[in-house]
Amino acid sequence: QVQVLESGGGSVEVGGSLRLSCEVSGDTGDTRIKWCLGWFRQAPGKERESVGVVFTGDDDGYARYADSVKGRFTISHDNHGHTLYLQMNNLKPEDTAEYYCAARPSIFQCNLRSPFDYWGQGTQVTVSS
Repeated sequence: QVQVLESGGGSVEVGGSLRLSCEVSGDTGDTRIKWCLGWFRQAPGKERESVGVVFTGDDDGYARYADSVKGRFTISHDNHGHTLYLQMNNLKPEDTAEYYCAARPSIFQCNLRSPFDYWGQGTQVTVSS
């Protein structure tokens, strides 16, 4: 069983920053296994949307982002691909949502529409004006 746990949510004013963390633990298998890791969010009354994804098999740490967060959010991960981060800068009220981390072992590159197997419980981010 694989567990996914987010942390770091909170309340911040417009223009502020937050950093979310995500730990992937449990039966993650051999450390050579590569992972698709992603951040998603869901605001009240809206569908869940992808924020950004990264494939740990990319040595340069290249991440794909939703247009709404490009230039403001940055995804990174540790060397083993079991800890994922989301640095959020210049936050806007429309960034207010429950943020979820997701993971899937993969031998291929992933994108914003890739399916994920394991999901966290979410962490709330609230941006006030």
